[in-house]
Amino acid sequence: MRVRAGAAAACALLGVTLAAAAQAAALPPFTVVGDAIPASLTGMPGDAERGRTIVVDRQVGLCLLCHTGPFPEERFQGTLAPDLSGAGARATEGQLRLRIVDASRIKPDTIMPPYYRIDGLTRVAPAFRDKPILTAEQVEDVVAFLMTLRQ
Repeated sequence: MRVRAGAAAACALLGVTLAAAAQAAALPPFTVVGDAIPASLTGMPGDAERGRTIVVDRQVGLCLLCHTGPFPEERFQGTLAPDLSGAGARATEGQLRLRIVDASRIKPDTIMPPYYRIDGLTRVAPAFRDKPILTAEQVEDVVAFLMTLRQ
């Protein structure tokens, strides 16, 4: 009887600990207005230079796996998604932000992964569970860079 009570207490404690960890891992809230997230996720503008680095880095953003763009030094750019050239002329900052955060809010059948979402995902590698692909700062850096692509 004591073993069961101890096991139950341990399970309850583990449940509270996991719930607290999940709550701590929750991403700060943001507001979607129409087809955009108008406000910065960090309250500050991103850095376009860092954003370009993220876009072309095949270990971080993976953008060029599907997209092509004005990156002549990068070989093997994707053709599955829109060309990033002119992205800043085609969309507002808020529209680009929502597409990076979670494009499925605009197009439910998109193949673009949500870069700043952790809930409702399946088949996520253990090392990446409960973590967004990009941080809020990285999202803002990518948005800042994409806004420079006017042609």
